Amino acid sequence: MKKPNASSLCEILGIEHPIIMAPMFLVSNTEMLIQASKSGITGCVPALNYRTDDAFRSAIQEIRSKCNGPIGVNLIVNKSNLKFKQQLKSCLDLNIDYIITSLGSPEATINACKPKGIKVFCDVVDVKYAKKVEDLGCDAIIAVNKEAGGHCGPTPADQLIPELKSACSLPIISAGGVSNGKQMRDILALGACGISMGSPFIATIEADVSDAYKQAIVDYGAKDIILTEKLSGSPCTVINTPYVQKVGTKRNFIERILTKNKRLKKFIKMLTWYKGTKALKNAAFNTTYDTVWCAGPSIEGVKSIRPVKQVVQELVKEYTR
Repeated sequence: MKKPNASSLCEILGIEHPIIMAPMFLVSNTEMLIQASKSGITGCVPALNYRTDDAFRSAIQEIRSKCNGPIGVNLIVNKSNLKFKQQLKSCLDLNIDYIITSLGSPEATINACKPKGIKVFCDVVDVKYAKKVEDLGCDAIIAVNKEAGGHCGPTPADQLIPELKSACSLPIISAGGVSNGKQMRDILALGACGISMGSPFIATIEADVSDAYKQAIVDYGAKDIILTEKLSGSPCTVINTPYVQKVGTKRNFIERILTKNKRLKKFIKMLTWYKGTKALKNAAFNTTYDTVWCAGPSIEGVKSIRPVKQVVQELVKEYTR
């Protein structure tokens, strides 16, 4: 693929195509990252996908032994992640190539990574936060737009990217709404240096989620994606299955009252996250009617379950048409 500009994600990370396989909670795994690297892109995995620090370290070492490309790790940097300090230490020990920070201040992560030469990319949804992380010294921003999967932003990409370009000097990686090469071309034309794409990779051979989850990515479309508050306490995108319709997407009256209490807010949010995680895990790996499947509108372009390599090849072929 022709590199769009001198500050392309290709130049920043030393990859062939300016694409990050986005970190997906419970979905991203070792084999997906290996195949991403072999396909000329880079994959990023949430540290929280591993139950123990030993499992996390072993996974990174296995990826390193089987491919040569850069490896990324996503860290939740707010207080709800009780494993953050150990996860950051492990990233430093393993000399991870780049870290994507989410849901909190990246200051500690940036300060720890700078001396090691580890790049830090920060999720942002608006100019205000982008300027904050720029001042803290991050290397690039992940512009999380309205069509991102998981925790999306409020602003469409064609508005968010120009706003960020005007206000910041950092490279911009666009997250959300890309499932084909034409959409990728349009995003890069707005000034992004690359894209972060997740949901289409759920329906891949290498993903070890349930066949039902993969088939849902094929069968449902953009119109079936809705926001729910029941998984993490913050709006999160899911497929509008019959079960989601049955249980609703809003927190109940008591939960809304409790989250307004400054002392209880953090604990209620942690409890919501814990319950939501269990629901996601149960649906992702088991055959169940209680289907809560996380995904973004980019599932619109997914027509079959394919290998990671084929997803990348088709995206690149469409981009270069």
